[in-house]
Amino acid sequence: MKAHGKHIRTIWLHPDNAQVVQIIDQCALPHFWKINDLSTCGDAAAAIRDMNVRGAGLIGATAGFGMYLAALEVRRKGLTADALVEAGRRLKSTRPTAVNLAWAVDRQLAATANIGDPGAVVAKALETACAIADEDAEACRRIGLHGVEILRRISEKKGGAPVNVLTHCNAGWLAFVDYGSATAPIYAAHDAGIPVHVWVDETRPRNQGAKLTAWELGQHGVPHTLIADNAGGHLMQHGLVDAVIVGTDRTTRTGDVANKIGTYLKALAARDNGIPFYVALPTSSFDWDMRDGLAEIPIEQRGAEELLTMDGLCGGEHCTVRIAPETTQGANYGFDVTPARLVTALITERGVCEANEQAIMGLRP
Repeated sequence: MKAHGKHIRTIWLHPDNAQVVQIIDQCALPHFWKINDLSTCGDAAAAIRDMNVRGAGLIGATAGFGMYLAALEVRRKGLTADALVEAGRRLKSTRPTAVNLAWAVDRQLAATANIGDPGAVVAKALETACAIADEDAEACRRIGLHGVEILRRISEKKGGAPVNVLTHCNAGWLAFVDYGSATAPIYAAHDAGIPVHVWVDETRPRNQGAKLTAWELGQHGVPHTLIADNAGGHLMQHGLVDAVIVGTDRTTRTGDVANKIGTYLKALAARDNGIPFYVALPTSSFDWDMRDGLAEIPIEQRGAEELLTMDGLCGGEHCTVRIAPETTQGANYGFDVTPARLVTALITERGVCEANEQAIMGLRP
């Protein structure tokens, strides 16, 4: 999508050195524009763990390229094939909730499993990593094509008045390789001339809405307004929200949705106010083996410092300040699960479907 007036993806090969992968450092946004080099599988793992890259699709793509970097290390150091399996294990251990991570690693291991020559392994790993990234971008583009029709119908019912969409966290192009999931219909609507306005949840504790969603919507010229996380229900009660669209890090075969903490509360408020609640996702974010999201989806618990402190710009420099008493402890749950009964529909690259097992399994590759 657009950054500083130019089209860019979130991850790509270094233009002068194909053995280096480059990413946008999302921890620096929105105040600083920084490109990081990933030269080893360890670099990729650290980027995922430390959230220099984040979001289901981008985590998967980074893991795919991480396995390519691991294959380069195997060839360079003369290691055995077991080293590639170990690299995959290290990558999987960085973030437990997003299913795309393990999916991408397993895809790489399957693609390279029966190749003996290290050079051929490298070539296949690169081919697979690029395919994962390209497929992610194309899936999100198609999510936009399907989702824009939902926004178009709402606009027509409103007589052409702006469609007010509430989103949560960042499921934009920064969370994928391009286009985004929850934002793909929004960008498609904006580009098609459909008036659209986005209510952007700040999304504590890391403020991905305030930092990332607001930044990328601004870069694309989409009208938006930042709100406190707890303002969504109030806006719904007063008729100021036409639809909620969120992303997901893992969705079960029965339609239960794991997304950033606070999503469940938005779904409850939407149901109480008769507002449609949509979840946008590529089919790579389905966990085809899980049935009970609440019981089975692993919920990441991150460091308490994310709750106890906030970071931002202080006098032109990045700084972190503590906002809680020194003696206060924190419990930082990264995700929650929204039951399928609260989901109006799922917007995928293969079409819009109901959040139930029969409809979802009909999308399975």
